[in-house]
Amino acid sequence: MRKIAFFTLGILLCTIGGYLLYTNGQQFTKGNTRSHYKQIRVHTLPTLDSQPVYLRAPAKGEVLGTLDIPALHMSLPIYEGTDKQALRKGVGHYIRSVLPGQTDNCVLSGHNDSVFRRLDEIQKGDDFIIQTKAGIFTYRVTNMKIIDRNDKTVIVPKPKASLTITTCYPFRYIGYTSKRYVVEAALVAQHVHGDSKTSKAPA
Repeated sequence: MRKIAFFTLGILLCTIGGYLLYTNGQQFTKGNTRSHYKQIRVHTLPTLDSQPVYLRAPAKGEVLGTLDIPALHMSLPIYEGTDKQALRKGVGHYIRSVLPGQTDNCVLSGHNDSVFRRLDEIQKGDDFIIQTKAGIFTYRVTNMKIIDRNDKTVIVPKPKASLTITTCYPFRYIGYTSKRYVVEAALVAQHVHGDSKTSKAPA
């Protein structure tokens, strides 16, 4: 009888031990999975929907930032406004358009005989890099076109962060022109100041 009792007790203890090992193993696996998931979430880069923070709207005539055009080896100052004073000094930001990096259409203008005299050399896939106090924003060229000077479709709202650059056409022509040369680009990467991560558009 003793042998039977010890045998039964042994089976019972083995069963209980196996069950405890199984349940603890399940909890350990779940814990690791959750921990790994948290690590993935923590290290996931922010999306391009994250808006740059501008503490205040730039004043008219103020330097907004710089426009770098790697394909042309050019770096140009951007001024708030598109009046004669601003365009005489550099690139002008159309006041009624959004600031660089923000969702919608950011519009820049410049003279065809000075800052944008080589804009016709830009090709699809080239980049414009804008640096402001809010961050660094990279736009990639998607389209170029020639329009009438009275065509206002270049300043229409857009659902995504976009950049539109305009200048008079033909290039290097001094005097009145009836056409405009337009370059359109889409935001593909940004580094927002105060954020250690750089986000990129999905491939």
